[in-house]
Amino acid sequence: MTTGTYRTIAAPARARFEVRGSEFVGEIAPAERVEAAEAFVERVANEYDDASHAVPAYRVRADPLREWSNDDGEPSGSAGKPALNVLQGEELENVVCVVVRYFGGTKLGYGGLVRAYGRAVREAIAAAEVVEERPHTRLAVETAYDDSGTVRGIVESAGYEFDAEYGERVVLSVRVPVEETEAFVDRLNDATSGRVDLDG
Repeated sequence: MTTGTYRTIAAPARARFEVRGSEFVGEIAPAERVEAAEAFVERVANEYDDASHAVPAYRVRADPLREWSNDDGEPSGSAGKPALNVLQGEELENVVCVVVRYFGGTKLGYGGLVRAYGRAVREAIAAAEVVEERPHTRLAVETAYDDSGTVRGIVESAGYEFDAEYGERVVLSVRVPVEETEAFVDRLNDATSGRVDLDG
């Protein structure tokens, strides 16, 4: 897993404009995993299922960095690559975008498409807040009810985001900065005398 900070966006955003009758909508969102990026692409395509094209691109910090785009029926290289190029140029990672086009009856030509798809991503980024982020990992912490208060206290005192599920045992899904994972695991094991099960 890559460490160090990286540039991404804080929250989803949207940009919308018209070029010679064609309407373009740029949808952008943060995505920490390839599965999350692909789910966003699918959701936007479904939401705008009456559009002529829904062109996706993403850059996700896997090992190695995963980059992907698709022209979705536009002339080869006129849509997906310009969208991805903007993400690369802005040095954004863990980010996914989909540019939706409603064809307005006038062809824009290859250069016009390149400019419009690139503009949609740039304007969506401008509408979002670009932030510096640290790489995180998801850690599933499973514990008995007796130790759950101790474990939850450690997680909350560290200020980590988490979700909790209460079944036969308590499972906390915790978002931990990669460089702090080892120390966090040590704290949990020390506090519970090793009675936690960890998966991440």
